[in-house]
Amino acid sequence: MAKVGGWRGKTLRVNLTTGEITSEDTLEKYKDYLGGTGIGYKVLWDEVPVGTRAFAAENMLVFGVGPLAGTGAPSNSRTAVTTIWPLTDPDTFVGSGHMGGHFAAELKFAGWDSIIIEGKAEHPVWLSIEDDKVKLKDARHLWGSGIYRTTAEINAEMGPTAQIAAIGPAGENMVPLSVVINGYCHSAGGVGGVMGSKNLKAVAVKGSGSVNIAADQKDWKELIQYALTLIGSNNQHVVPSTPQPWAEYYDPGSRWTASKGVYWGAANPPVETGFCNPHDVHKIGLRCHKGVKDFGKDFGGTYTVRMGGCYACPIRCFAQIDYPPLEGKYGYSRYIANTCMGWFSPRQVFHEFPEGPEGELKAREAMVLGSHLVNDLGIWDNYALMQKVFNYAATHGMLEKILPADEYKSIPWELWEKGDPAFLLDFYRRIAYKEGVLGKDLGDSTLKTMKKWQIPEDFYKKFKWKYWKMGHPLHHSVEDSGQIGALINMQYNRDSQNHSHTNFQNSGLPIEIQKKLAAKVWGSPDAVDEKGHWTPMNRYKAKAAKWASIRKELHDSLSLCNWMYPWVASPLKERNYEGDTALEAKYFSLATGIEVTEEELDLYAERIFNLHRALTIMEMNTRDMRDQHDTAPDWVFEEGPEPFTPGSNRFPREDIEKAKDYFYEVCGWNKEGLPTRETLERLGLKDVADRLEKAGLLG
Repeated sequence: MAKVGGWRGKTLRVNLTTGEITSEDTLEKYKDYLGGTGIGYKVLWDEVPVGTRAFAAENMLVFGVGPLAGTGAPSNSRTAVTTIWPLTDPDTFVGSGHMGGHFAAELKFAGWDSIIIEGKAEHPVWLSIEDDKVKLKDARHLWGSGIYRTTAEINAEMGPTAQIAAIGPAGENMVPLSVVINGYCHSAGGVGGVMGSKNLKAVAVKGSGSVNIAADQKDWKELIQYALTLIGSNNQHVVPSTPQPWAEYYDPGSRWTASKGVYWGAANPPVETGFCNPHDVHKIGLRCHKGVKDFGKDFGGTYTVRMGGCYACPIRCFAQIDYPPLEGKYGYSRYIANTCMGWFSPRQVFHEFPEGPEGELKAREAMVLGSHLVNDLGIWDNYALMQKVFNYAATHGMLEKILPADEYKSIPWELWEKGDPAFLLDFYRRIAYKEGVLGKDLGDSTLKTMKKWQIPEDFYKKFKWKYWKMGHPLHHSVEDSGQIGALINMQYNRDSQNHSHTNFQNSGLPIEIQKKLAAKVWGSPDAVDEKGHWTPMNRYKAKAAKWASIRKELHDSLSLCNWMYPWVASPLKERNYEGDTALEAKYFSLATGIEVTEEELDLYAERIFNLHRALTIMEMNTRDMRDQHDTAPDWVFEEGPEPFTPGSNRFPREDIEKAKDYFYEVCGWNKEGLPTRETLERLGLKDVADRLEKAGLLG
């Protein structure tokens, strides 16, 4: 394995101000940061001045792809779009949006490892990449178009295999809550406005090459086949949702929804998912029926054509829906694909739907129509927190006081009150085009809007619509994994996009088995609690939180899906349900030819995680990260039954402070949450330590 594989060796740099297009040697400059978020953080650390605003021309945008993208490793096509995040207050902090689809793999096929974009174009442009032929093209005829038309027109020019990452009107209008989308539905949340601020409408890529694997093809194939024996369903749920003949356990919350009588009903002919025994790797793609999981058996089973997804992913978590009434009622295509919050967030706009079958149908029509609208206009839902804020304000009579009288009267409230999905046509247009106070405020940082509108505490107390410090909603935090979830949610400047912990917690396995697996991975069964039966903080939970954090960065930098990895558990009883947490290192070693152990590859990820920390410290300019950044909202300490009683997700303040102590200790940070020189130099970040020390911010 002498030849380096995985990477293509070139990173593309595009200066929109000058029009200059150059390439850099990936391995020489960025190998120690892998790709993905790693290269994104490195570029921002080296080149973007502290205090740069998200929509300033000086900000940079990095489409980061890792060495495993395009290799055939299962679930490998993730693109991290890293930049100064427009949804913090002030908008000067680092953040990343993450999108699946086929864009990452296609970029590698074209010969490029990542794209660094700087400056601002004089007028709207789009970037065309066909192997080594890279051009900036006039996009004035596309400006104002939705993502659907933009994608179709560029595909008509470049061919149907080209992968297009585009923004819609929301991104053009620099709406903070906007997205970049490729493949019509794979979105990177929160970064669309940064593209818009640079007059960059789309990045389109078409490649004719391939990714070299350093190892012998036989060894690579054997590794992939081995991995497929350990894979579960979406989010690595490893038991089915219903009792099945082959399964020792089942869990109604599992995303392994295949069963007898569960169909892709709109397929021709309909396809029954059936019992998918884990030893039959040919039926992996049938295990996850997200149409049924997201819509229910009647609607989801009737209107799902098949499951789609990302390049080289056997799980296929995107429900491909064929719902004919979309055309006649609303003027949108009958075909729509999405998953999870892409479906759920539009229905949260409404306070209620009519009772009975009519209401159920309207709720589901809101899901499919709303998904079309946000995909085409390029709006990010912030995990439905934006919709919930609107819902609360409308329900409690606040908007009549907040909005100008003429604007309030122009809103079709009669449609909203009836739960009519047609209301969404007006609602999302206002946000995408920043129409009036409603459109401008709802498209901004949700936390800013909540403060401006003076949303009271009963928003989260009575209605349980909880959110974290940076204005992102409850999402895999204390309710999912206790103190581990709390620690993870403290680390980033947005929702952490971390599924390393929650996939294991929600795998469906009994707690007794989870504890045995936890002892192998983190050194003690006490690293994990039964959900809703939390125990006081200990060092092993801190080790698990650190591990989950660095694995998230590892996946985002290698281009592996953190919604699927890591595999602590497997569906195999004969393995005692044990997965293989060294899979990432095995892929990397064979693909690149650089032999690493699991622990050695985790050091790359720890380096990247600490670089993110350093970027945030420099921006905050505080030695007190503990109390200024790593904070939990009051509801963590105040809402629910007494701490450490069954069903309570409430924690004592002193326990969360102890969690920070243990976490900082295992991370090699001081009591204030600052990395020490010893830690940074151990990770090859001496220059980072020097800069932090010069600023008076070294631990």
